Amino acid sequence: MRKNSGSAGQCARRFAALVLVSLAMALVGAQSATKATTPQSTPAVTTTSPAPATSSASASIAAGLPTGFSDIALGMSRDEVIAKLMANPLFAWRGPEDVSLLSSPNQSLIEVAGLSFVRRAFFQFLDGKLWVIILNLAPDRIDHYSVFADLSAKYGDPVRLDPQAATWESASVRMALERPLTLRYLDLGVLGKLRDAGAARASVEELERRDFLGEL
Repeated sequence: MRKNSGSAGQCARRFAALVLVSLAMALVGAQSATKATTPQSTPAVTTTSPAPATSSASASIAAGLPTGFSDIALGMSRDEVIAKLMANPLFAWRGPEDVSLLSSPNQSLIEVAGLSFVRRAFFQFLDGKLWVIILNLAPDRIDHYSVFADLSAKYGDPVRLDPQAATWESASVRMALERPLTLRYLDLGVLGKLRDAGAARASVEELERRDFLGEL
């Protein structure tokens, strides 16, 4: 009986050991399955959106404004402009009778009839240099909207827009499409000098006026 009891005890211990081994294997298998099915956490990737580019398109386009019309540019001498007018089929240059002096000091004007899309043109000079071009366009050949659309496509949105005119500017040139149908080019450097001179004259006149009133 003791021998049977010992055998029975050994069998029980072996069975218990097998159960423990089975449980351990099952636990390891369960942990492996959990690792396989659980998505691995990945470090967060931070992406920086590119900063919106500052819209310098209008500025760069405006910097490329024409300095005149056709091959006639602001800053040319009067003789140069006359030579261009004689060769340009858009203008009907007659001769010296198209040149006149203005009341303003050192200023002169060429007024010439136009052909085709230009009805009449004015070229104003200061100290012998062209600083204003004014073109009255022919409404029977072209319309205001077509000119505005073309200028906007080439040079971007105008810097000023009102019922009277659309205006484009660079550092040196102002170009304006005025109603009803006039195209104007202006040398801003010369305009600034004239404004400064005008302000200086106004100051002198005001001082003289005060001196005169002081004598009363």
